[in-house]
Amino acid sequence: MPKRSQWVVLAGFVLLCLGVGAVGGWVTAAAVRDWYPALVKPAWNPPSWIFGPVWTTLYVMMGVAAWLVWRSNPRFSAIRLAMILFFVQLALNCLWSFLFFGGRSPGLALVDIAALFVVLGLTVTAFFPHSKPAGFLLLPYLAWVGFATALNASMWWLN
Repeated sequence: MPKRSQWVVLAGFVLLCLGVGAVGGWVTAAAVRDWYPALVKPAWNPPSWIFGPVWTTLYVMMGVAAWLVWRSNPRFSAIRLAMILFFVQLALNCLWSFLFFGGRSPGLALVDIAALFVVLGLTVTAFFPHSKPAGFLLLPYLAWVGFATALNASMWWLN
């Protein structure tokens, strides 16, 4: 594939991931003003301002990771499982905002984020054979989702 086309695909993956983040932000906005502040949160809950920069960084890293796997093998059949897992985890990521903030349901969101953690772990495992840098790029995301799962669970328990 021509070099220019590869950069277009990279931009597409990054923009797709950032778009998922933007949709999540849109769903989250109203609840962050009126519902979320009233929730009982654990003492180790990070300050609200940290979520935007962390998620933006993770979405960019996710897009780059997907692009590295995509360009690792021109035959889609060789990377099919890895890419299917990537898109499933991306959908679960997006769904979480709708469940937690849009639906104001920490319990349903907990089920979703637990599934996200599992599928993301499978995605990382599937990415490594195609591109070690891609697998490593997803590890901070996996760690953050693990932390977010514990945070979601504690808010469900406390509320």
